[in-house]
Formats: sequence, C-alpha cells, structure tokens
Amino acid sequence: MLKDQDRIFTNLYGMHDRSLKGAQSRGHWDGTADIIGKGRDWIIDQMKASGLRGRGGAGFPTGLKWSFMPKESDGRPSYLVINADESEPATCKDREIMRHDPHTLIEGALIASFAMNAHASYIYIRGEYIREREALQAAIDEAYDKGMLGKNACGSGWDFDLYLHHGAGAYICGEETALLESLEGKKGMPRMKPPFPAGAGLYGCPTTVNNVESIAVVPTILRRGPEWFSSFGRPNNVGTKLFALTGHVNNPCVFEEAMSLPVRELIERHGGGVRGGWDNLKAIIPGGASCPVLPKDKLEDAIMDFDWMRQNQSSFGTGCMIIMDQNTDVVKAVWRLAKFFKHESCGQCTPCREGTGWMMRVMDRLVSGEAEVEEIDMLLDVTKQVEGHTICALGDAAAWPIQGLIRHFRDEIEERIKAKRVGRGATVLAAR
Repeated sequence: MLKDQDRIFTNLYGMHDRSLKGAQSRGHWDGTADIIGKGRDWIIDQMKASGLRGRGGAGFPTGLKWSFMPKESDGRPSYLVINADESEPATCKDREIMRHDPHTLIEGALIASFAMNAHASYIYIRGEYIREREALQAAIDEAYDKGMLGKNACGSGWDFDLYLHHGAGAYICGEETALLESLEGKKGMPRMKPPFPAGAGLYGCPTTVNNVESIAVVPTILRRGPEWFSSFGRPNNVGTKLFALTGHVNNPCVFEEAMSLPVRELIERHGGGVRGGWDNLKAIIPGGASCPVLPKDKLEDAIMDFDWMRQNQSSFGTGCMIIMDQNTDVVKAVWRLAKFFKHESCGQCTPCREGTGWMMRVMDRLVSGEAEVEEIDMLLDVTKQVEGHTICALGDAAAWPIQGLIRHFRDEIEERIKAKRVGRGATVLAAR
C-alpha cells in the first residue's frame, strides 16, 4: 500500500488549501527555478529514467515523447498542449487534480514546456467542467500575480504563458489531433498522421499533447528522483497512479496508489468491496468505457497495469474501473456504450460513421432478444472491419467493448435470444 509520504497529490479530496500558499506548504513550487536551471536534456533524461508512461490511456513513454520535439527552432514556436478533455465514461481522475490540486499541473506545465522549448502552453478543458475551469483559472491568475508564470517565470529566466481553453463538450476532442483542430477554432475532427504533432501540430508548429496527470506528476518526479518513482510497480509499469472505482462498489472513489497491485485488492481496500461481496462480482471494465470487459473468473489474480491487461485481451486505459455485480444486464451495459460511441463519432471515416450505427442497431436487437443467433458472429465480424480501419481510435473504442462481451458473455446473449424465441413460439400457439 502506498505510504502517505509517497503520494504526489496531497490534496486530492480538497481537505486543504488549494491556493498557491497551500500548494507551497505541501512542497510544490519548491526550487522550480533550480530544476529549470539544470537544462532541457537533464529534465528529459530524468523523465525517461523514471519510466513514466502517459496517463491518458495510451501509455506511451512520456520522456521519449518529449524527446521527439525539435532541439533547435526553425523559426516556428513550439507548444505544449495539455489534454484536460476528460470525456471517457467512468473516467474522473483529472478533474480532482484541476479542482483541488491545480498548482501541480501549472508547475508541471512550466517545467515540461521548458524541456520542449515551448514558451506557451494550452490546457484544453472539457466543456462540462465548469467548476474545474474556475478553480484552474484562479490558480493560473494567482501564479501570474506571484511571478510564477509570465516573463522570467519563477525567476528561471524562461518566459512562459499558460492559457486555459474551454471545449464545447465533444468526446472526439479528447483525441489529440481533433483537440488541436478544435483549439484552432475548427470542427473537432482527427487529422491524418503523419505529420505527427511533434513535427506539425498546433498552427502547424511542433507540439506535444500530454494528459493532465502525466504533466502534474513531473515536478515531484524531478524533485524526488526517477529511482523513487520507478520503485513502484512492475518493470515497464512503474510509478504511482490515480485510479477510480465506479459502479457497484460500496465506496465509489478516486485515489492514488502504486501501479501493478491486484485488482481485487484495489476494489476491496479502496472501494470497500463489491456490493454484496466479491462473489457477487460479475465483470469489470478496467480503464474507462473503451476497454474490453473482463469477467470475474479472469479477475482472481488480475494485476492492474498496462502489460497484464494487454496480455489478457483488455486495456489498462485510464485506470478508472467500472464494477458490475451479478444484477447487471451486461448486454445492456455494452449496448449503452455502443450508443455512446455512435453518438460521438465525428463521421469522418466511413467504417466508424457507418459501423458504429450498425453495431448499435444489432446491439438493440441483442438486448431485446429479437436477433438471430447468427447475428452474434456477424456483429463480431463488423467490429473487426471497424477496428484498425479508422483515422483515430474511436472506431477501436466502439469495437472493443462489444468484442469483450462476445468473448466472455456469448452464452448470455444466446440464452436471451432462445428465451425470446420460446416466448414467441408460445404466443403463436396461443393465437392458434
């Protein structure tokens, strides 16, 4: 279990002062100018050594991502864009950082932007996050007033501006290139890659897009050293992480814990256990709505990290679990997600635009039992035609929950169809 002194987010529940003074009393903004004084290469090397992988879902090594930015400017400015468009159903970790510990993010933005030779950074915040935006903007204003941002930020000799941009509530704008389009004032639609953002991102300039948590942990890692951070978790899955539990747990919560702990331990220690006890568990979705569902028999020795989830045909995602007990209609739960992804598709790619609607309509029939058994394999075939054939990952996100459902709960779908058919037969006989 993570000790209190090893927690990066010391005000996750808003029990303490979230102002600059409060943040400084908890060890933030301590020696920021000295960290910047050690230079770009040192910062990037330390981040690589720490083993931090992106906390937004993809898990790409953060230090490596930063190193893709051009070392020398060709006349274009560089930008850091922070993705605070936390719109994945069940994912609610970044909002706690912005609401209660905003200075971790602001200090991280300054240090990370310096490391990538960026004099400006943009935080793109989800349209529905009103109070979070207010808290974050107040913290940014305070940092400007105290000289932490702006000209000669923190006395480091580096000029740095931080802007907060409010989105309009579109899930697709959480995809990094759609986010850049939206930030430029265009319709939020993903771009073809290449060019990658590090070569041509915001306004055609070198850009790195990082998740809120990925940036907010940077100052603490640099202060305490990469060895400290990499001492938690399994190799390639290191560090501390914000997790969330939602659904049928006794205590839905967001908490900071070490990586690579057993799923059962996280649910029982932090979530107060599954409603009705562990034996009442039916399935979980491990990291936000786009991850394939895992049934209880897979979870007895499950480990919550990137590699275990990938090896077991699911995904770690954002580390925000949806817990479903035996009362859950898992077919209907996945239908609801299919409906969400269909609604949020931007319509740019034919497989996604047509496929998400197609999958939802078949799921409509599977939920009610009106379908034929053959349609299950047809639906699986359609998910394969969508997966991997779209510009961004929304097609995959729509396909994976359905694939997980068919992989683990095919018998439940078939029973529903058979029960409906028996019911239909009885009705016909009665009519005769």
